[in-house]
Amino acid sequence: MSIPFNKKYKLERSENFDDFLKELGVNYLIRKMAGSTTSTVELVKEGDNDYSFNTTSTFRSQSIKFQPGVEFTEKRMDGQEIPCVITFDENKMIQEQKGDKIVTLIREFTDEELFLTCKVGNVEAKRWFKAC
Repeated sequence: MSIPFNKKYKLERSENFDDFLKELGVNYLIRKMAGSTTSTVELVKEGDNDYSFNTTSTFRSQSIKFQPGVEFTEKRMDGQEIPCVITFDENKMIQEQKGDKIVTLIREFTDEELFLTCKVGNVEAKRWFKAC
């Protein structure tokens, strides 16, 4: 299966997300706001090899523009700028952030759902999104 582009997914639930943010060093107040915020995400194909991944929430919105396999500087939701690489593997979008700690975000797309696995150190969080 390939990735369905230009489709929006809304966050339904999370597991262990607070521990993931804590491992990243995110302060308590921001962790609580992030954990209670519902976000909508969309992967958009902009051209032959140009993409954007858009996140919209009541807390903050962000658009990441990238080319698969090409390192770029990402400004994370916490404001930190870090080197990042995004690749595709069948229906998965794999994002590696190379800040103080290596963070891996694996997004697995279907027509109806998006499943996100967030890894940093020995901590793993899971987030489930539904197509909207």
